[in-house]
Amino acid sequence: MDICGIDEAGRGPIAGPLVMAGVMFLMENGKWKMSNEYFEKLTDSKKLSPKKREELFEVIKENSIYHIVFIDNETIDKKGLSFAIKFGLNEIISKINAKEYLFDGNTNFGIKKIKPIIKGDLKIKEISAASILAKVSRDRYMIEIDKIYPEYNFKKHKGYITKEHINLIKKYGFSDIHRKSYKLKALEPTLF
Repeated sequence: MDICGIDEAGRGPIAGPLVMAGVMFLMENGKWKMSNEYFEKLTDSKKLSPKKREELFEVIKENSIYHIVFIDNETIDKKGLSFAIKFGLNEIISKINAKEYLFDGNTNFGIKKIKPIIKGDLKIKEISAASILAKVSRDRYMIEIDKIYPEYNFKKHKGYITKEHINLIKKYGFSDIHRKSYKLKALEPTLF
């Protein structure tokens, strides 16, 4: 089929990288190399338990050509989220030679080769697989970085905006992996 599905994880968090993945399934004798048992389980990573995502992560890697891109918080702060996503898309196109590139979302970020598919991670198995690779890669990174910054509890909230995370920023300030360009009302100084 030569379809490369692309998705990202970490657009909304206020700490950590944006992670993007591209996946093109391997074929064997005109059929998917991945067994139907696993193929049928592929869906939006947010709908799967962490255990199921971890299991599928390895199966996807064994049965596909894939590429995973990390764009750090400093790049996001300096150049913006749109630049980061566009950078990730271009890198995936340069690493995976596909006939079609399908990206979860509603815009191609000005890249002609990219075809956006709204709710693509639910409709297209290649995008579902990319969603899982991106999410697991990012979660693993945040669990590792928690060892360097244990006071922020990144292993729990993964850098997303939670009440606990906001309170820890108020207590300790920003770490080196926080996105300082993201403005949060909860952290704005008040007049009273």
